[in-house]
Amino acid sequence: MTLSTTQQTTTTGRNDAEIEQHVLRFIEQHTKKTWAPDTDLFASGAVSSLFALQLVMALEKAFDVSVAGEDLKLDNFRTVNAMVALVRRLQDEGSGE
Repeated sequence: MTLSTTQQTTTTGRNDAEIEQHVLRFIEQHTKKTWAPDTDLFASGAVSSLFALQLVMALEKAFDVSVAGEDLKLDNFRTVNAMVALVRRLQDEGSGE
């Protein structure tokens, strides 16, 4: 039996739902609005390129990952779901999986 994506545990012990909640809290603290995980944050006008840099730094610090090169593309930060997938992939790559 496999777990759904939102239930899988990451290499640091956090599951996708915990990553999602952390990212949502960060965005909501900075925008003072509530967001759905699949909302396009850039299309909504709520997120600027400067805030995107803050997101990169926040993800790196919170989840002990390094976002560089191709991973810096806007699509990885467009939605909370995309950021969860990015963190998940970077953690998996970091663990050698």
